[in-house]
Amino acid sequence: MSLSQLISWCVAAITFGTVIMYGCIGETVNQKAGGLNLGVPGIMQLGGISALAAAFIYEKSVGTPVPVVGMIITLLASMLAAGLGGLLYAFLTVTLKVNQNVTGLTLTIFGTGVANFFGGSMMKLSGGVGTISVSATSSAFRAKIPFVSTHFGTFGSIFLSHGWMVYTAIIIALIAQYFLSRTRTGLNLRAVGENPATADAAGINVTKYKYLASVIGAAICGLGGLFYVMDYIQGTWANDSAIEALGWLAVALVIFTSWKPKNSIWGAYLFGLCYWAYIYIPAGISKFFAAKLKLTNLTYMQNLYKMLPYLVTIVVLCVVSR
Repeated sequence: MSLSQLISWCVAAITFGTVIMYGCIGETVNQKAGGLNLGVPGIMQLGGISALAAAFIYEKSVGTPVPVVGMIITLLASMLAAGLGGLLYAFLTVTLKVNQNVTGLTLTIFGTGVANFFGGSMMKLSGGVGTISVSATSSAFRAKIPFVSTHFGTFGSIFLSHGWMVYTAIIIALIAQYFLSRTRTGLNLRAVGENPATADAAGINVTKYKYLASVIGAAICGLGGLFYVMDYIQGTWANDSAIEALGWLAVALVIFTSWKPKNSIWGAYLFGLCYWAYIYIPAGISKFFAAKLKLTNLTYMQNLYKMLPYLVTIVVLCVVSR
């Protein structure tokens, strides 16, 4: 493997990992309060489509869109839509006592359906499938620090050549880690998740904490969908299951990181390296394993490589549970 291929692999892994890092952090906050929101994929879809719709309406309504203004509008729209998804989840599971698993899966189906419906509608308004683009707003998310990546060699090419949301995800992960482990409010939140009855006896408002954790966690998850739409696919939309698949990876990452937001930083990038391995692993290695497994088509090996993030999660679970 050449140096350029290695750099390309690492850059792809960081960009990919950032999407699921947002989902992992948001779901970790929610789970620390005792929730198990399997609606993360749907919430990320809501965040992504809301951001795209807000940018689309803004750019169509003004003659010359200002990228920074579009960026602020999309951020607010994404977090609001995702937060409302979290509020709905909290209302159903906390107030109405509906089963968490059923509610989460329903929210995923709902979010995916809403996203694909409005995504398809915006494509038609743009003139056809695949023609929607909010390039002005997207450029604000993809803007890089001038000259930095070229002045720091390989390190700059790998770590300093990304949009600002990549670094924001790291900051949010560190803040969440500090909040959950070092602040009184964070410790109260964990107490609510570990033993609600004891927390209630200690004077902690269990319902309030569960609602806040669900809404704030969902808003952070929504940023993952926003990043995917505005940075990862550069301000377009595709009616496929890509965001949904990444949402499930985010849920798996929560387990992989042992519910510690700081671990999501390296864990997300490791997932990214594993996910894109099928492109960058030398063909000779693939042929060797294909021969050992008696596979006649290398496409089968690519599918096996895509399983790596999940296999790594299973291994970690086996080690941690011992």
